[in-house]
Amino acid sequence: MHSRLQSADRDGEIMTRRRNHRITTIWVRAVLAITVAVGGSWTLSGCAQSDGGEARAEQPGHDPVSDGARVVNVEVVSVTPTSFVDFIRIVGEVEALNDITISAEEAGPIVRFAATKGAWLAQGALIAKIDDAVLRAQVAEARALAELAEEQFERQRRLWEEEQIGSEIVYLQLKSSAEAARARLTTLEERLARTEVRAPVAGIFDEKFVEIGEMVAAGTPVARVVSTRRVKVVGGIPERFALDVQHGDSAVLTFDILPGRQLTGTIGFVGTMVNADNRTIPIEIVLANPQRQIKPRMLANVQVERARLDSVFVVPQDVVQRTEDGYQVFVAGDRDGLPIAIARGVTLGPSYANQVVIESGLARGDRLITSGQGLVDDGTFIRIVQTGEEG
Repeated sequence: MHSRLQSADRDGEIMTRRRNHRITTIWVRAVLAITVAVGGSWTLSGCAQSDGGEARAEQPGHDPVSDGARVVNVEVVSVTPTSFVDFIRIVGEVEALNDITISAEEAGPIVRFAATKGAWLAQGALIAKIDDAVLRAQVAEARALAELAEEQFERQRRLWEEEQIGSEIVYLQLKSSAEAARARLTTLEERLARTEVRAPVAGIFDEKFVEIGEMVAAGTPVARVVSTRRVKVVGGIPERFALDVQHGDSAVLTFDILPGRQLTGTIGFVGTMVNADNRTIPIEIVLANPQRQIKPRMLANVQVERARLDSVFVVPQDVVQRTEDGYQVFVAGDRDGLPIAIARGVTLGPSYANQVVIESGLARGDRLITSGQGLVDDGTFIRIVQTGEEG
């Protein structure tokens, strides 16, 4: 019994030693693993520093992406000088070149209209007729009196000039009576003619203000005739451009209702005074309108040439960025052989149709970044994916 107990104690002690040995082995391995990891990391770090790993991004031909640097894909164009036309842009309103309200020149009722509203009228065409019965009778009476006075004067003239019969005073009186009778007849005939309301210019019978049977007096509006074969566009040039616009200059006009169509007109009038309300100078542009597609009161987009510039740098407006100090663009450059974006401060000139003149800040051959410029800063690594030419 005692020997069995001793054998059991020996077996337990052996088991305990084995367990402790395994624990010690595991602990030693763990310490060695940690030591190797730390030492290896220090060794790798040291090697990276000694081998210039930070500089590899700056070595020619090295891709900065391998070091985690941000690279932006961009498109660039080569800047070259070109020409540029600076326009003054305003909005004008169309008016008919001839818009005439015709009034009655004699009193009486309207007896008929010879044209319908909306009809095309030739110059001198009859529009309306005023009752002329009284005037016709007066004309007939005046004609008879004029003929009698003329006959009396002619007889007295022959007697006085050829036979010296009668007195000079009678001769002169009859001569004056004949002339007065002729003048009265002419006056009444003119008044009779004015009972016909006629178109003073060729155009459209656009509006009538009275109806048949309505009594009119001299000065009463009867009809309106509008001529639109030629129209004028009226607008105002800002005061600062007063010296840039002259009579006879050409202008380019577009209308929203005529997309894609440009019309050319001539400045027919430039005002001499500045409008105190909006500080503009009035202008009128005469425009041919044979098809009468342009209607009075339409709005026109007017462009008047102000200046023509040669050998200037012109870039899209959307590549220009506003900064606290003014404006800037980005051009493609390099640092130690690697392409980067470089910010350039620029001075802007005139602009037109999303194009702007760069007065300073760019040089011939600069590679202007036109796509991706909103994603870069000064010094950002870039990858050029497309190259063109600006100019």
